[in-house]
Amino acid sequence: MSQLRYNCNGLGRRDFLQLGLGATAGLGFTDLLRLRANAAETAKATGAASGKRVNVIMIWQDGGPSHYESFDPKPDAPSEIRGEFKSIKTAVPGIHFSECVPELAKVADKFTVLRSLAHKDPNHGGGNHYLMTGAPTPVPVGCGAFVTFHPSFGSVVSFKRGVQNGIPPYMTMPSMSRSGGPNFLGAEHAPFVVGGSPQTAGFKVRDVVLPPEISEGRGVTRQDLRKSLDRLARIPDAAAEDPTVGFDKFYEQGVDLITSPQAQAAFDIGKENEKTRELYGMNDFGQRCLLARRLVEAGVSWVTIYSGGWDHHTKIFETLKGQQGVNFDKGVAALIADLDRRGSLENTLVLALGEFGRTPKVNKDSGRDHWPFAMSVLCAGAGVPRGTVIGATDPKGYYAADNVYAPEDFATTLYTKLGIDPHQVLHTNTGRPAQLVNGGRPIKELFA
Repeated sequence: MSQLRYNCNGLGRRDFLQLGLGATAGLGFTDLLRLRANAAETAKATGAASGKRVNVIMIWQDGGPSHYESFDPKPDAPSEIRGEFKSIKTAVPGIHFSECVPELAKVADKFTVLRSLAHKDPNHGGGNHYLMTGAPTPVPVGCGAFVTFHPSFGSVVSFKRGVQNGIPPYMTMPSMSRSGGPNFLGAEHAPFVVGGSPQTAGFKVRDVVLPPEISEGRGVTRQDLRKSLDRLARIPDAAAEDPTVGFDKFYEQGVDLITSPQAQAAFDIGKENEKTRELYGMNDFGQRCLLARRLVEAGVSWVTIYSGGWDHHTKIFETLKGQQGVNFDKGVAALIADLDRRGSLENTLVLALGEFGRTPKVNKDSGRDHWPFAMSVLCAGAGVPRGTVIGATDPKGYYAADNVYAPEDFATTLYTKLGIDPHQVLHTNTGRPAQLVNGGRPIKELFA
């Protein structure tokens, strides 16, 4: 059974305020359908339902992964900076990664690493909001009426595309990051949370299967009974809205999800052969990577894999030698290779990142602390060139020094690949204008 690990800041009241109504734990599918109906009609009327069919899998390394112990090792730096791990060759001549990611090194010819993303917010909450929305955390935080927290990338995609083929456009597993919610877009664009442990036998997803106490036959019988009751006359009072009229549509769509072969096939990870499942690793993280592949291939627009525990203030080398480092390396490498082998990498953008990098100097507890001035991002698929490195940090990894990009540039690039105008103006529920991305330029090296 997996456990959620919080970073050194924990999760406070302010974080919940940033999530948006109903977003803290995710909503049931029928609830999402009901809330999204009006938004979908508005989207059609304004042309907001358009967008290229590029889907995204974001592996969110909550806490801030170290660039040293991943894609930007500094073998020539002093030992207190370079740490305990060596650098290793990759599948691309001249590019070296940390020995912590040997499997990713083997498939380095299939993705690009951005080594020069940087910002100035060393706090988990601020960095999380910045990298999950493309907007810095607004200040002063205490003036709620005059502050606009931005919606997450996944929620914006949900707003622009809506439910397609009966499947939610935005999913996250096994939980939602603190800034992964919809904020002013409303709870109808919160993610559908896929909880549970996909490596366990008989893994089932909430709201996608009939309850175990109700057999399929009894389920159909109850549907028939409901249809019979629905033929009764509604309350003939035009002034009083009958709530069952509006509910019928969402009930039927919820039933459609439960009985949809497409949805069932996407979530039934047990249908994968054992060789493929072992390729990803028989652990929660690896199997979530596999499930994410199945979801985007079924038409889900945005899937976030939340991976906690990357706030390594202590024992970073010991931790990354263990299962956390091994599972991440194996799972992400398998995901990229499998998508490529199946021809799905062309229209799937895979990202792996956290809110910032880690300090150059190893601290007294054999850990590294928060460092937003340099961080690495893995980018694969959807037209991203293969086998390259973008930008560079200085020789000791203190600062992004070459081709430096900001989170606004990252957000602009992401939305452009998704066919969404990054500079459009949205409006909050109080009518205040909010530019989707304030400034920002496309990272040209991420376009073939």
